[in-house]
Amino acid sequence: MVVRQNSAQGEQPPEGSEEAAKGKKTAKVAKVKKTAKKVTAAPRKATAAVRKAPPAQTVAPKPPRDESRTALVRRARRINRELAEVYPYAHPELDFENPFQLLVATVLSAQTTDLRVNQTTPGLFARYPTPEDLAAADPEQVEEILRPTGFFRAKTKSVMGLSKALVEQFDGEVPGRLEDLVKLPGVGRKTAFVVLGNAFGRPGITVDTHFQRLVRRWQWTDATDPDKIEAAVGALFPKSDWTMLSHHVIFHGRRICHARKPACGACPIAPLCPAYGEGETDPEKAKKLLKYEKGGFPGQRLNPPQSYLDAGGKPAPPLGAG
Repeated sequence: MVVRQNSAQGEQPPEGSEEAAKGKKTAKVAKVKKTAKKVTAAPRKATAAVRKAPPAQTVAPKPPRDESRTALVRRARRINRELAEVYPYAHPELDFENPFQLLVATVLSAQTTDLRVNQTTPGLFARYPTPEDLAAADPEQVEEILRPTGFFRAKTKSVMGLSKALVEQFDGEVPGRLEDLVKLPGVGRKTAFVVLGNAFGRPGITVDTHFQRLVRRWQWTDATDPDKIEAAVGALFPKSDWTMLSHHVIFHGRRICHARKPACGACPIAPLCPAYGEGETDPEKAKKLLKYEKGGFPGQRLNPPQSYLDAGGKPAPPLGAG
C-alpha cells in the first residue's frame, strides 16, 4: 500500500528496484526515438542536392606501375584484339591502285590529311600515271596540282625525284624491299612500311603521329624516337600482326583517342588504358567528340574498301565538295 501511494504522488521508486530499472529503459527509448525523428526530418536540402548531382563516373582500373613484361604483352595484345572487333574494316586511308600510287600518296600525306591527298591524287595520276610520266613532267604544272596538300614545292621535288630514281634504278617499278625503298627521295621507314604492308603484303609497323601518341598513352613504351618505338612495339607482337596493328591503332587515334580531347567515356578499351581520364569521361559528352564514321562524318577515302561501306562507313567527298 505504501509503495502504490508514493508512486501515485510522483515520488521516485527506490534506487536499484525493478520499477526504477524499467523507468530508465523507457526514458532511453523515448530519447532515441526523439533523436531519430530529428535526423530524418532535417536534411531536406541536402537530399535535394544529392538528387540533382550527376551520377558518379566509373573509373577504369589502371595497370600497375610495376607491370611485368608478361603482363604488358598480354595487355597490349588484348588491346589489339579489342580494336580489331571495333574496326574489323581497318585499312590504309589513302586511295591507290598500285604500289606507285601508294608510294606517291604516302609521301604527299606528310603534314596534311589523307582526305586532302585523296582529293588531290586523282588529278595527278590522271595526268602522270607512271613513274616515267611524272619524272618527265614540268615541275610548275606538278606544283599547281599539289598546291592543296601544302608544302607543294618540296613535295613536287620529292615525288619527281623518287619517280626519276624508280626509272633509273628499278626500271620504273617500286621495289619490295625496305633497304631499297628508304633510298628513294622523300621516303623514310614509315612510308616504306606503309608501302610494304599494304602494296606487297609484307609486315611492317607504321609509326605516324597517331601511333606514337597512343602507344605512349598505353605505356607500351616511353620512347620518343620513331625507330625506337617501332622496335619496342614490334617486340610485343608477332610479326604477322604488325600491319593490321598499325591500322587498328591509327583508326582509333583518328576517331576516339584524339590528341587534345580524347573521348575516354566512349572508348572501348578504357579498362585497359593507363591514361583513362585524360579526356572526357562522361559518356554523352564523349560521344559528341567522336569523329569520322562513328560521329556521322565521312571517312578519309573517296574509294574505300567494300568492307568499310558494308559496316556503315561513308566515302569522302571529292575536292571542292566538302
